[in-house]
Amino acid sequence: MEGNGVLDRLLAEAEGDPGVRGVVLTGSQARGPVTAHSDCDVTVVVTGPALDRWRRVRSSGLDQAVVTVEGLADTSVQWPRYGYRGARVLLDRLDGGIADLVERQATPTAAEARSWSRDFLDAYVNQLYRAVKSRRDGATAAGRLDELESVPWLLSAVFALHGRLRPYNKYLAWELATHPLPGRWNAALRPDRLPGRALSLFPAVADLARAHGHGHVLDGWGADIALILRHARRTGVTGR
Repeated sequence: MEGNGVLDRLLAEAEGDPGVRGVVLTGSQARGPVTAHSDCDVTVVVTGPALDRWRRVRSSGLDQAVVTVEGLADTSVQWPRYGYRGARVLLDRLDGGIADLVERQATPTAAEARSWSRDFLDAYVNQLYRAVKSRRDGATAAGRLDELESVPWLLSAVFALHGRLRPYNKYLAWELATHPLPGRWNAALRPDRLPGRALSLFPAVADLARAHGHGHVLDGWGADIALILRHARRTGVTGR
């Protein structure tokens, strides 16, 4: 396979460069499923001076990112962190330090998960409120669009409430298969079933949020929650 040859050459070059502290394989080659179009997604971790020797590469066989050790340790930006979920550390010159940093990227702290849960839950409620107002006012098409726009917030909230990062859409099925959520959430969030169900899942999300101590977020919406629940029950509560 071409990807293996590309990876072998990159590893040989990295092992010969003392400025490289680690090499991390991410993407489909690390976690699967691999297709005929899968390239090698690799993060090369370097010390500062080695930044002059290593560059960002995008080709048909290789997607190479380059970060410093300090950059890998920076978890302040959330969206790229799921990329390290299921990653494989191929070179670690920090005696396990690279593996620790990768794990830290892929795993929210309890404080992070709690903060994200509040924010994502609030955004999910906001988008559903827009959807039910559109439905109430007879703007059915707009309501459907609003409901679809709530799906990312629904996923982000449910995974954060379980102390997890929301998977990229491409890896949602993989995440649910390899790291199942408890109860009926695995079935509820299946990518082939989720579109069009964000509103009907609201009662289950609300129960989950209250169970994790976020009832105040819902209560802050006052009577609007009752409006969302009425419309959710009309669509059929699908459960957890």
